[in-house]
Amino acid sequence: MEDVLDSPIDLPSPPAIAVRILKLVRDDESSFRELAQVVSSDPALAAKTLSLANSSIYGFSKKVDSIDMALTVLGCKALKNIALSFVIAQEMKEACGDCFDFNGFWKEALTLAVATELLSVHINRKNDDTFVTALLQNIGYLVMCLIRPAEFVPIRDLVHASMSRQLESEKEIFRADHPEMGAAMLRNWGLPDTIHVPIRFHHQPEECPEAFRPRAELLAVADRIASIYHGFRSAERVRDVQQLLQEQYGMTEEEIHRLIDRVAEETRDVLSTFEISPEDIKPYSQMLLEANRELCNLSLSYEQYVVELQQAEAEIEKLASELMEANSKLRSLVFRDSLTGVFGHRYFHEMLESEFLRSQRHGRYLSLIVFDVDNFKVINDRNGHLAGDLILKAVARRVACVMRSNEILARFGGDEFAVILPETDAAGCQAFADRIRQKVEKMKIRAAGKMVRVTISLGGTTFAPGMEVQGRETMIEVADRALYFAKGSGKNRAIFFDLGEAG
Repeated sequence: MEDVLDSPIDLPSPPAIAVRILKLVRDDESSFRELAQVVSSDPALAAKTLSLANSSIYGFSKKVDSIDMALTVLGCKALKNIALSFVIAQEMKEACGDCFDFNGFWKEALTLAVATELLSVHINRKNDDTFVTALLQNIGYLVMCLIRPAEFVPIRDLVHASMSRQLESEKEIFRADHPEMGAAMLRNWGLPDTIHVPIRFHHQPEECPEAFRPRAELLAVADRIASIYHGFRSAERVRDVQQLLQEQYGMTEEEIHRLIDRVAEETRDVLSTFEISPEDIKPYSQMLLEANRELCNLSLSYEQYVVELQQAEAEIEKLASELMEANSKLRSLVFRDSLTGVFGHRYFHEMLESEFLRSQRHGRYLSLIVFDVDNFKVINDRNGHLAGDLILKAVARRVACVMRSNEILARFGGDEFAVILPETDAAGCQAFADRIRQKVEKMKIRAAGKMVRVTISLGGTTFAPGMEVQGRETMIEVADRALYFAKGSGKNRAIFFDLGEAG
């Protein structure tokens, strides 16, 4: 997680009203009156809170018509967390734009929250954090979409793949999976351990710290229940859930079917509170009834239906796999240099622009190094272009081996490369440049049937907080001038120019 938090991303910040609610969440001594004032200060938030308090999930016999009364029904801590979830939902919806199916995501999140709440009541494990923890369980997906929209696309396309495959792909692309991403953001926002720790381990509850393991297990089981209404192979999922609930909680078949139906019924009620259409959420018993009617109308036998369903699902799995592979190849073509495998010219400029703006906005250091292979034209002429290609690939591999996960290596053009070093001051930049220069100098590369030694020259510069700099173009220009000076001063050396004196 240290790599994730140090990587070049901006985790979302809570909006102003969320900050006020977070303070109350952390303060167990906060009064009813303080919380009522905060919730009442936002008319939309107050309306949603009252609507949820009146929903069937809480089953209060009288109409709840004031925030004070909602506090009595829900409890102070629960209302803090529920109010916070409304604010998070609105903030994330506005930030995600068109790259993310927010309504679909939130519909699944609410189904999961309802399933968790109902199951927790049945097994006597309900607490004030239950609903909001489940509601925010998969918020890591939104974090991924916000920080790297383009790279989130292949994760989104894995909807039909197994969870283990999806988590593996997330780590490959983002260096962390969605439970880690979501837990990191919620922890940074200041939410209590009782919320972010179970979220962190909801796909591996057996690895969760013992104090929070029952909550992580509850999330994992409820996730299986909610998947009945948001996935394929519903009948198969029902059988799996039935076996799981019988083994883990000793529930009877009748109790299980009643629970599954109630999840749909009460989710529909809660969805209207969040202004999301509940049309396609139907109790499982109703889904079975409609399916049986359809089978009769089509005069299909049970065996025929099963065969067709299996064929359709196999086709879906195949298409999903092909789509993921195509997206992966497309990403490589767009962002990767075909020869060396490092990032290409286009990605370099996009990331340098992003990192430069981020450093300006948050007052952080940012360093840039450009380097090329000394006497590369002579090496090419003597040994041939194939040997030159081998040398470029070997140099790129060696430099990549000594980089941190949040640093970006790109082929700038020809034999010239660039390294973006976020959160790195001038001293760190110089130390890194000397390290990779020495690593390359010690290399022996077999090319054209013989061992070839190469060196590199480097130029670098550093943006420091408060500097008045026009943009990334200035950083590139200054680093290029430093490289030119290094070449003219004897090669195999690193030269650094002060960005503050550019002009």
